Amino acid sequence: MARPVTLFTGQWADLPLAELAPLARQMGYDGLELACWGDHFNVQQALRDDGYCERQRRLLASHGLQCFAIGNHLTGQAVCDRIDERHKAIVPAHVWGDGDPEGVRRRAAQEMQDTARAARRFGVPTVTGFTGSSIWHSIYAFPPTTQAYWDAGFEDFAQRWTPILDVFDKEGVDFALEVHPTEIAFDIASTQRAIDAVGGHQRFGFNFDPSHLAYQGVDYVKFVRTFASRIHNCHMKDVWWGKGDGTVGTFGGHTSFGDARRSWDFRSVGRGMIDFESIIVALNDIGYQGPLSVEWEDSRMDRVHGATESAAFCKRLDFKPAAQAFDAAFEGKGG
Repeated sequence: MARPVTLFTGQWADLPLAELAPLARQMGYDGLELACWGDHFNVQQALRDDGYCERQRRLLASHGLQCFAIGNHLTGQAVCDRIDERHKAIVPAHVWGDGDPEGVRRRAAQEMQDTARAARRFGVPTVTGFTGSSIWHSIYAFPPTTQAYWDAGFEDFAQRWTPILDVFDKEGVDFALEVHPTEIAFDIASTQRAIDAVGGHQRFGFNFDPSHLAYQGVDYVKFVRTFASRIHNCHMKDVWWGKGDGTVGTFGGHTSFGDARRSWDFRSVGRGMIDFESIIVALNDIGYQGPLSVEWEDSRMDRVHGATESAAFCKRLDFKPAAQAFDAAFEGKGG
């Protein structure tokens, strides 16, 4: 059978799960990738309330929905970041605490360890998320930046995330980083460097999202093939690029998403420039059998309309890989 098509709920966390679940089914989804914010999945409640995970599962099942992964991007971002006032708005209150930056990073790391424990209780094999980065601010390399400076950033990542990944390993759960600007890994080169930094840790994998690679000029199909064994989840999200009026470049010009001057912006799936056909072929070639999880973002479109058409697009696009070579029937028939 074709892969299940799910919806990542991060952009829908304003809706209670009891309201979103029937809507998702109505929009054509087979399941939800639950975000660890809003009321969709609460890490600490999953650990302290023995009935919580079963109740969440029953709620999904009552609407014919499955769950293959949970996402804790917001807390993960705080593990390595240079903490400022923006983080207060995205992390749980118990992670923010008094706002002391190192304290926030340490509490975020603990919360990510707890997320692995909660995922095992919930029965999902994957946690998607972010890592943050202590060196993203130096991306342009000015003031002049040495490789030693960047090495220190990857070492910071390794020191903070290896203990987290060890808990993931103990719990039998994979962490899938969404490779993304502002993370320790944001293209193919930095992804390989991040793998090397954690010694090739077996629980360090990726949530493949082509939209964050394409506008940078990164070959997103090559990403799938390069890191085949570490692709644990796949976000279906579209983007167009090179279409602005020449006012704003790749760095965004401090404009908001949806500003007509931008040279790139996210689009409803199938309405941007991503070659999803080639992605499906590559996913089949590497044997990926996980969900196609729509992360819907389009500043100019009603989200119910967009998410509905995105589910239909993914189901129409996906196909089973071949069970045998197309010309196998001719073997031994002579010429």
